Amino acid sequence: MNRTLSVVIPAFNEAVTIARVIQTVAQQPLVGEIIIVDDASTDGTYKNLPSPSDLPIPLKIFRHTINQGKGAALRTGITAATFPYVIIQDADLEYDPREYPTILQPLIENRADVVYGSRFLGGSAHRVLYFWHRVGNGLLTLLSNMCTNLNLTDMETGFKAFRREFIQKIQIQEDRFGFEPEITAKLARHGARFYEVGISYSGRTYAEGKKVGWRDGFQALWCILRYGFGPG
Repeated sequence: MNRTLSVVIPAFNEAVTIARVIQTVAQQPLVGEIIIVDDASTDGTYKNLPSPSDLPIPLKIFRHTINQGKGAALRTGITAATFPYVIIQDADLEYDPREYPTILQPLIENRADVVYGSRFLGGSAHRVLYFWHRVGNGLLTLLSNMCTNLNLTDMETGFKAFRREFIQKIQIQEDRFGFEPEITAKLARHGARFYEVGISYSGRTYAEGKKVGWRDGFQALWCILRYGFGPG
């Protein structure tokens, strides 16, 4: 199987899981390179990164000196990608790297320019967590769809894959969690072919390190309006 995938991993205070995530990603046959962006972690995340010489594929490491947010980390990582396809992998294993072939299939078959892994499609296993998160996600996805004329089920998913030449043409402006609605609106405006596939999901509680909160929901709402209706 050809290695055609750049994996971008934004990380902020993920010292507990970062090494295991990288090792798991490196074992996947499609992966050609791993790009880590440590967004000024304060818990020793950077010190827990494996040595590039210990992995079977290249490991590119970037480190922000000031915490800027997930969007800024992805901007750094996506710019550095060199393989035909790019996928976002959270540093906490809420999303399973073993599902890369499923995510990438529509891209490999040239049916899509972007593929979203939906937590709400299919029969894969999902950890049961917060009711109001599900309600908020559904509302944000609905409003985003109204602006983009898409019929996504999970706009806020952290499991997104792109054709590299397509995603690198998009100027990412949002530094934090506004990345999701921003990139959705801009890709739709550029005529990207969207696919969704069902994925499993092993979400975290706040005690386990989950970082998205209600303030991020309001930021996402603002970004839907900004990029959905404005020039963005």
